[in-house]
Amino acid sequence: MSHLNRRAALGLGAAALTFPSFAFAAASEKRLVVIVLRGGMDGLAAAPPVGDPAYVGARKGLALPRAGANAVLALDSTFALHPRLTNMHAMYRAGELTLVHAVGTPYRERSHFDAQNVLETGAARPFARGEGWLNAALQALPQSTRANRPELGIAIAAQAPLILQGRANVATWSASPMKDADPDTIARLMRLYEARDRELAGALQSAVAANGIAEEGGMMEQAGNPRRAVRALAPTAVIAAGFLKQANGPVACVIEMGGWDTHANQGSDTGLFATNMGFLDDGVAALKRELGPTWRNTAVLIVTEFGRTVAPNGNRGTDHGTGMAAFLCGGAVAGGKVIADWPGLAGGQLLDNRDVKPTTDLRAILAGVLHEHLGVPQAALTQSVFPGASGLALKAGLVKAGADRAP
Repeated sequence: MSHLNRRAALGLGAAALTFPSFAFAAASEKRLVVIVLRGGMDGLAAAPPVGDPAYVGARKGLALPRAGANAVLALDSTFALHPRLTNMHAMYRAGELTLVHAVGTPYRERSHFDAQNVLETGAARPFARGEGWLNAALQALPQSTRANRPELGIAIAAQAPLILQGRANVATWSASPMKDADPDTIARLMRLYEARDRELAGALQSAVAANGIAEEGGMMEQAGNPRRAVRALAPTAVIAAGFLKQANGPVACVIEMGGWDTHANQGSDTGLFATNMGFLDDGVAALKRELGPTWRNTAVLIVTEFGRTVAPNGNRGTDHGTGMAAFLCGGAVAGGKVIADWPGLAGGQLLDNRDVKPTTDLRAILAGVLHEHLGVPQAALTQSVFPGASGLALKAGLVKAGADRAP
C-alpha cells in the first residue's frame, strides 16, 4: 500500500506516490468513486417519498413541502430530492443519476461501528472478514485493466478506510498543516537521492508530482483544514478528480464525509441536514466539473451505513434506523430513474414499527456496478467480493450499455 500523506518523505511536505505517468487518461478508461457518508444519512430527508400518503403524518415537523418556497425537487409521482440537491437533480434530469431507496445491508442492529464494518467489508455480519469489498473487487479486475497501474485505488484520507483495505495495492493522499519544503531544498534532496538511492529518488519525484495534482485545483489548503474536511466535500472532490484523470492512475477512489448522525436539531429545508445536503451536492458537482471528459466513463456510488427512524425524536432529530437511500451518478450511469420496491410509511409497513423496511440488498447494486462498469467477473462477486452472498442476484442495467469497457 502506498501512502500519499504530504509528510511521508522525511517530513518535507512531499507525498510517497508512485504513479509513473501523468498524462491524461484515455476516455475509454473506467473510473469508480465511492462516497461514504458516515453517521447514517436520513434517506427520507435526502430523497423524501412525498407521494406516500403517510409521509407528512409520519415525518411530522421534518416533512418537506411539495410546493412553494423551498419545495422538494420532484423525480416522479412518489419520490423527490431535498431542495439543496439542485446539481444532483439536474443530473437526474440529464439521465446521469439513479436513486435507490429502501435499500439496506444485511445488518439489522443500530451500531455505527458494526454497521460501517458490514458496509465496508460486504460481509453478512460484522467482523466476518478483514478486507474491504472494493479492494477485493480491484483484485478481481481483468488483467488488462490492472496492468501498468502501480495503485488500483486511492482514498483521499490519511489512512485507507476499511472498504479499500486488502491485498490490492492502493494509495492514500491527505494534506498536512505542515509547511512545504522550499523548491531549493527539494532539488538538493533530489540530487542526493539520485546519486545514492534511485528508488527513494523516484518516490520523491512522484510525491512532488502528486502534490502538484492536488495544487492544480487550488484546494489543497482547504482539504488540509480538519474542520472543513469533515463536511465540505468539494475540495476533496477536486483533488480526487486530479488523480482519477491520470492515464495510469487509480481505477477507484474513496471519499468520506462525516456529519450525518443527526440526533438533534436536524432541520428540514434549513439547518444542519440541509447544510450537509448542500456540501454533498457541491462536492458531486465539483467532481463532475473537474473530471471533464473522464466523467462520461465514471460511476459514483453514494452510500451510508444505515438510515434513520421515520418519526422524529424529542430533540427534533432522528435516531438510528435501518432502510436507507443510496445514489448512483456519473456519465456512465443509465440514470433518470428510481429503483425502489417501496414498502410504505404507514405504521404496519415499518420495520420494528419505526424504520423504513429494506427491500433491496445494497450488495446487489454494488455488484451490478462492479460487473457492468468495471468488468469484475460474476463468480468473483459472490466468492471474494461479497462472500456469503451466493444467492444474490446482481442488479442489471445500472450503467449505459454503450459505455466503453475499461481496457
